[in-house]
Amino acid sequence: MVTGARHPFDPISPDEIKLAVRILEATFPGVELRYKRIDVNEPIKKDVLPYIEAERLRRPLPSPPARLLYTLFHRLDTGAFYKAVLNADKRTIVYAKELPREVQGPIDPDEITEIEEMCMRHPAVLAEIEKMQLPPGVTVCNDPWMYGTDNENESRRLFQCFMYLIEVDHPQNNHYSLPCKFSPVFDGLTHELVRMDYLPGGPDFQTTQTQPWKPVKGIQYAHDLLDEPVRTDLKPYIVQQPEGPSYTADGNSVYWQKWRFRLGFNIREGLVIYNITYDNRNVFYRLAVSEMTVPYGDPRAPYHRKQAFDVGDTGFGMNANQLSLGCDCLGHIKYFDGYRNDSKGNPVQLKNVICMHEQDNGLQHKHTNYRSGAATVVRNRQLVLQMICTVANYEYIFAYIFDQAGNVELEVRATGILSTVPFDNENGQTVPWGTNVGPGVMAPFHQHMFSFRIDPAIDGFKNTVYYEDSVPMPEDDSNPWLVGYTTESTVMNTSGTANTSVDRHRVFKIRNDSINNPITYKPVAYKLQTAPSQMLLVNKNALGYRRAEFATKPIWVTKYQDDELYAAGEFTNQSRRAEGVETWIQRKDNTENEDVVLWHTFGLTHNPRIEDFPIMPMERVSVMLKPDGFFTKNPALDVPQSAQTFNKSTLHPETTGACCAPSAGTSKAKLYKRMD
Repeated sequence: MVTGARHPFDPISPDEIKLAVRILEATFPGVELRYKRIDVNEPIKKDVLPYIEAERLRRPLPSPPARLLYTLFHRLDTGAFYKAVLNADKRTIVYAKELPREVQGPIDPDEITEIEEMCMRHPAVLAEIEKMQLPPGVTVCNDPWMYGTDNENESRRLFQCFMYLIEVDHPQNNHYSLPCKFSPVFDGLTHELVRMDYLPGGPDFQTTQTQPWKPVKGIQYAHDLLDEPVRTDLKPYIVQQPEGPSYTADGNSVYWQKWRFRLGFNIREGLVIYNITYDNRNVFYRLAVSEMTVPYGDPRAPYHRKQAFDVGDTGFGMNANQLSLGCDCLGHIKYFDGYRNDSKGNPVQLKNVICMHEQDNGLQHKHTNYRSGAATVVRNRQLVLQMICTVANYEYIFAYIFDQAGNVELEVRATGILSTVPFDNENGQTVPWGTNVGPGVMAPFHQHMFSFRIDPAIDGFKNTVYYEDSVPMPEDDSNPWLVGYTTESTVMNTSGTANTSVDRHRVFKIRNDSINNPITYKPVAYKLQTAPSQMLLVNKNALGYRRAEFATKPIWVTKYQDDELYAAGEFTNQSRRAEGVETWIQRKDNTENEDVVLWHTFGLTHNPRIEDFPIMPMERVSVMLKPDGFFTKNPALDVPQSAQTFNKSTLHPETTGACCAPSAGTSKAKLYKRMD
């Protein structure tokens, strides 16, 4: 039985997962079901707004909107794939519909494990391993990959297994440094071997049958497998908050430095932030990373299909790490858990998948009055909400960072291990689409493209998106000395796209046309500080382009609709084309002074360095939402002055006898003379 009041934005509970299973078992009596997803269905926005507005205004709460759940599942008797929506309050099914045969649902952890284990038992795979004539102690493993797409008529649920050697029996052995040259493809439902792909080992498409392995030493990253000793000169860095943190958390409701919001978590997007207000003013309804795609630039088959959609194909929440105190987050840490289901519909707890902590990020503002020497110094305290996802070889670190001046930053870091391929580079061979990172191993060029979905509520839920360019004034009487410049604004009054422009210092803003700032006489607004990124490099005639059209433009604006949450559409696994933002803008909806959604595509074009192997130093990219005419002055003026009595820093002792340091008692005159 589902117990306790659930806030509309609360993540799914284990009782709700069990309830969904009971409802579906009653709907499909005697049919064995395999559950892909059981999660909270996003509440209907028009129904939830009166509830959260009553919360904000401290008024009596109306009845909450219907608590809806959704499920994705296979019927194991027919193999049909279904989506169902359930009403948890009434314990009823709203609908259950069979999806078209070509639609493939996301991958679940049980499925990955089953494919991986089945692959290692298959006679055809064992025969290929036998051909390698491996020495004692060297074994084989595989990474099942989502198959991608290169055939419009393919409707089977397929997995491509990339094979690697395990040279050392160690839990952190880097098998990615020893890739094999064969790759079986399996049907995910029947577990039948579809074919055995043989991988090219040179710059052309030529492949060969499996040959005996030429022993190569793996390139390791685990500290106890390194050839060199670890450093011993690093002193502890201890973050202490003896009086505790400055935030308060009541369940998933968080209050910190005038910010209030609700923390959400789901299996697809992972970390979601809802109902963000500052000093009791509405700012954003919902923030989330809605999708990402990683297309690889190796043109040789079968690598042409390598294009992961890490939100739609698997899910950030599904792959979220259990975070460790003192490692993933420093300071006074608050953790949040989540839940998912296994393939049989049982709840699985995800411990510590989100961490929340404060951090010091240098100065917030400072000014020294040069006449008096008096200085005002305020440090920049921030609140960080962080999630880390491991997607096979890669790690993605997502952090939402709130500060005391009304800014919200989304920071993304990429680390982990490069996805590698076998490559015969003994004779100095290279390719123009990848980097040799070790003997017999190459890392192809690729891109990481993210879609940041921004559902604004700038002092209300009807907003307008526009962009502002900085341009020189014309050569006329109003600019006699030819130094003037001004701005030009373009309103995105119809759903569509726009490009960034460094040359014009283009800034995208979200404003509320019904509320003017009393000082600027302009509508209150927030601006999006975009990340200048190269867009999708896949050719527009390729299937990979059609599957990820969101990544071809940095800015998309759509009119809000309840079921439009994911930039590449609801189902990305083996998709032929996206049904996402590129489809929704075709409606040409009015987006001026409406409930709008702003989607920002940004990312990394990653042409690997050898320094990125065997484990990659993090690459960082960030975007920021900043108030622009939302306040009448710097909103951080009331942050207390920094003081030693508060911060309790310690002085590093002077080192005596250093080659460049004067000895005690040496006068400035003597020092200058000595330096001369």
